[in-house]
Amino acid sequence: MTASMAEDTLGHPARPGAPADYWDRVRRIVDQAPALTDDQRARIRAAFHTPAALAAA
Repeated sequence: MTASMAEDTLGHPARPGAPADYWDRVRRIVDQAPALTDDQRARIRAAFHTPAALAAA
């Protein structure tokens, strides 16, 4: 897969095959959500950087 295939024309990651309405709804929900706090970001980062998570990847 080339970089141009991996991104749509707006520079967003390419959407998997699903109806456009679905992705529009997902984008609206994400845009309305409040920003993550620093604590939430740290917890997410820690979850993906633990030895168990790295071994599973």
